[in-house]
Amino acid sequence: MDHRPHIVVVEDEAAQRQLLLDYLAKQNFRVSGADGGTALRRLVERELPHVVLLDVGLPGEDGFALARWLRERSGRIGIIMVTVAADTVDRVVGLESGADDYILKPFEPRELLARIKSVLRRATGAAPASAPRVRMGRFVLDLERRVLCNPDDGSEETLAASEFDLLRVFAENPNRPLNRDWLLEVTSHREMEAFDRSIDLRIARIRRKIEADPAHPTAIRTVRGVGYMFVPPKD
Repeated sequence: MDHRPHIVVVEDEAAQRQLLLDYLAKQNFRVSGADGGTALRRLVERELPHVVLLDVGLPGEDGFALARWLRERSGRIGIIMVTVAADTVDRVVGLESGADDYILKPFEPRELLARIKSVLRRATGAAPASAPRVRMGRFVLDLERRVLCNPDDGSEETLAASEFDLLRVFAENPNRPLNRDWLLEVTSHREMEAFDRSIDLRIARIRRKIEADPAHPTAIRTVRGVGYMFVPPKD
C-alpha cells in the first residue's frame, strides 16, 4: 500500500495541471489531477486526499464552492486555494469557505512545496521539531513538556490536553487566520455539533492565561468572519 501523502491538483488548464503533477511527483507525493468539480468529486468519493490544490477560477463551479464542499466532507483535508487575484477579499472568502491557505499565481515551486508541507503538518498534528519552545504573550509554550513557562519567575503552568492541542496548532501556524470550525475539529477529535461554541470558550481560557490584557488580546487575535490568528511578539 502506498503511504505517501496524496495530493490532488484541481486545474482546468491541462498543461499547467500536468506541470504541477510532474513537479509534486518528483517531491515524492502521490498525485492525481482533476479538471473541475465533477472529476474532483469522483476522486474524493474513492479516497480522501491529504491536500487539495484548488484553483479559484474554474469554469462552472468555482473553487470557493468546491472548498465548501470539501470542508463539509472532512475537516482533515488540507485545502490550498490558487488564485491570480491579489485582492484581500478573495483570500478572506477562501478562508471562510474552509481553505487552510492560499497562494497567488505565478508562484515559485518551492513556495508551493513549503505551503503543502505546512498544511500537511497541521493535518497530522506534528509539532515543529525546530521550535520546541514558542513565545506566546506573557508565557513560553514548551511543546515537548506540554507546559506554559513564565520567563519572569521561572514558574510553570500545566495545560489541559485540549488547551495544549489548541496552542500547538497556533504555534505551527503563526500569522495565519485559522477557521474556527477547522480548529474545533482538529483539536477535539470528535464530530462537531451545530453552533458548537466550545472553541470560543477554550480561546477565552487561554487568553486569561497568556495575555497581559485578556480584554484586548495581542497574541491570540480574533479574525472577523474567519476565526482566530496567533501573532508572535516582535521582540
